Amino acid sequence: MKVLLPDTVELDPELPDGAVAFVYDVRRPLPDEHTDAEVLVVWGNPPDTLADAARRLTNLRWVQTLAAGPDAVLQAGFGPDVVITAGLGLHDQTVAEHTLALVLAVARRLHLLVRAQIGHRWAQEWGGLQPVHETGSFRTLRDADVVIWGFGGIAATLAPLLTALGAQVTGVARTPGVRHGYRVVTEEAFPELLPRTDVLISILPATPATAHVLNAAVLAQLPAHAWVVNVGRGTTVDEPALLAALREGRIGGAALDVFDTEPLPPASPFWDEPNVLITPHAAGGRPVGAAALISENLGAFVADRPLRNLITR
Repeated sequence: MKVLLPDTVELDPELPDGAVAFVYDVRRPLPDEHTDAEVLVVWGNPPDTLADAARRLTNLRWVQTLAAGPDAVLQAGFGPDVVITAGLGLHDQTVAEHTLALVLAVARRLHLLVRAQIGHRWAQEWGGLQPVHETGSFRTLRDADVVIWGFGGIAATLAPLLTALGAQVTGVARTPGVRHGYRVVTEEAFPELLPRTDVLISILPATPATAHVLNAAVLAQLPAHAWVVNVGRGTTVDEPALLAALREGRIGGAALDVFDTEPLPPASPFWDEPNVLITPHAAGGRPVGAAALISENLGAFVADRPLRNLITR
């Protein structure tokens, strides 16, 4: 069994008997001698070479993407007989860390302080004596109401970090209940939940059901001081609606790691919005534990056992 490993991350998985691994360049079409591969591991593959692999790997039986979301693989055109597994769990720590950094940055207005530093200006309005209890503004996680939309593994890692700094965390998912000690509700609870929200964090995947769900109707239910943080997928946000809410002062600001079009075009109006913090899809990028996941799934694949993170199509 031939296994193709991407050159975008160092991998040394344990291979079952009879399996041979080859490293391939994700930026180039696969060499003809590797088109007989049965297993393809994907990480950072451009859409064109991924689609080329879908067309030319005629013996392919399984694709393991190291991304938490399988949207790129699903769009590449692999046949219905090809099993697809995702990298759920590999990005929990890194995305949680980046999200916490964004939330703290906007609470402490670091984006404005950096601009002041560039201009050699002592931004006294953000320093010195400050009120212990500030109303109508998000300035601290202490006693803040934080809503995490998309309560999976990343949220389960992030929520205790927010709690440790004093936040009250509520999750939103398709199924209500209690997960990892946190109350989780469905979107039907938004009218009760959002009007008292200080920070709305989106970790939603890209699916047909989530396209532009963070829209004008959702934004209208937030208080004027609330911040939106998106570390999921850019396709989940109605960007014109978000831009309008920002410019009209109907929300406090937005910290955005992902966008509908990436890289974000230089002409995008988001660059110049004073209350927008932009990072370049930097929350993940490091699949921690990838080799172990590949080893586990290779063993299961050979033994005809259920694979971890199987995607249902």
